[in-house]
Amino acid sequence: MNIYFSCSITGGREDQHVYQRIVNYLIENGHEVPTAHLALPDVMKDEFELNAVDVYQRDMDWVRNCDALIAEVSNPSHGVGYEIAAAIFLGKYVMCCYKKDKKISKIISGNTSKNVRVFAYDSEDVLISEIENFLKELPDTN
Repeated sequence: MNIYFSCSITGGREDQHVYQRIVNYLIENGHEVPTAHLALPDVMKDEFELNAVDVYQRDMDWVRNCDALIAEVSNPSHGVGYEIAAAIFLGKYVMCCYKKDKKISKIISGNTSKNVRVFAYDSEDVLISEIENFLKELPDTN
């Protein structure tokens, strides 16, 4: 499957190791992740060198072409929220995950759409297990 991974870039990178674990899991299990570079420690340097219009067009193309979007939303990010909304509008399957000790926007936690799952995790192992379950339950993987 083509999975769009979304995470904070300018909103904070303290969970970069979690981002990397998610992306590694997805790739190791045969999924295409066009945004895998977002999990790398030096992504800010590379992304800030790009023109904003080019980033918007690139990312929206990736959202349009993905089968599902997985967003780590522990750190607030305008871009992540925008990508989630675009994916929902396009009818994509969306998983938003966040650390249990964090507060997230009610616009995310209150979403009851059938294509959206919001999950709070207390360990990376639990997170990976929940991502695995989310992907197994998608119609394209049955």
